[in-house]
Amino acid sequence: MLNSECIEMFEKYLREEKKSSSNTLSSYLRDIRQFGAYLDLHTDTDIVSATEDELSEYINWLKGQGKSVATVSRCIASLKCLYSYLTIRQIIAENPATKLVPDKGEHKLPQILTSQEVDLLLEQPECIDAKGYRDKAMLELLYATGIRVTELINLDITDINLAAGVIRCRTRDKERFIPMYAKAVKALSDYVTLVRPQMIALPDEPSLFVNVNGERMSRQGFWKIIKYYQKKANIEKDITPHTLRHSFAAHLLENGADIHAIQEMLGHADISSTQVYTQLVKKQLKDVYNKAHPRA
Repeated sequence: MLNSECIEMFEKYLREEKKSSSNTLSSYLRDIRQFGAYLDLHTDTDIVSATEDELSEYINWLKGQGKSVATVSRCIASLKCLYSYLTIRQIIAENPATKLVPDKGEHKLPQILTSQEVDLLLEQPECIDAKGYRDKAMLELLYATGIRVTELINLDITDINLAAGVIRCRTRDKERFIPMYAKAVKALSDYVTLVRPQMIALPDEPSLFVNVNGERMSRQGFWKIIKYYQKKANIEKDITPHTLRHSFAAHLLENGADIHAIQEMLGHADISSTQVYTQLVKKQLKDVYNKAHPRA
């Protein structure tokens, strides 16, 4: 079987059966194509015929290229998924990826903003023009709900209920409803009623947030927006859209929110993904203690 045929089958499996997210699909396919290119260049075998030793040599080659622990770990995950699929489909008799084990890299806790830094960032957009109203609404909504940037830009006008103060967030075959605090509802209401009708390119445009061309905001477009306001606020921390998601979760936990409620709002399938914020809050409390206690 040609590598191209194998990759095409794997892509169909990820899309139709696993229903993988666009990010996972893109990452896995990129990893497998790179692996196929490596085999073409360095061996006489193909993806289906690759052995356990050849997979191990590939992983060592990646490390020799200076790839990070995270990158190598993701490549291992991609290979394990591919060869598990090939084994289940009985395309290969034995899975050569079973013994691949990612290195244990340093586990870094996510960086968050303090409440004061969040306030400073959210104060930056000036509601004096359409862009200011829109940016204010996007930043407030992101911190109010903790949704991912992909979920933010994929919101449609029909996904918001201003009267109830909630948004509907849809991912693949799941949906969740997340409440908003009053200032976020106000910022979103101002944008929807005062600005969006003039910004959209077509009357039936479904996108909640649009760019200057009146079309759906892109990830890259919002990335530039958040970097602009970070610089304007003179905040030294590296702020990404995910920083506000992490800050949302940590601040809720600090103020007594139930971890299962936070899990539901974040859309985590596994509670272990949410429990990292418990470690983060404990670390912060310890840091405060060590700095403030006279005998620490």
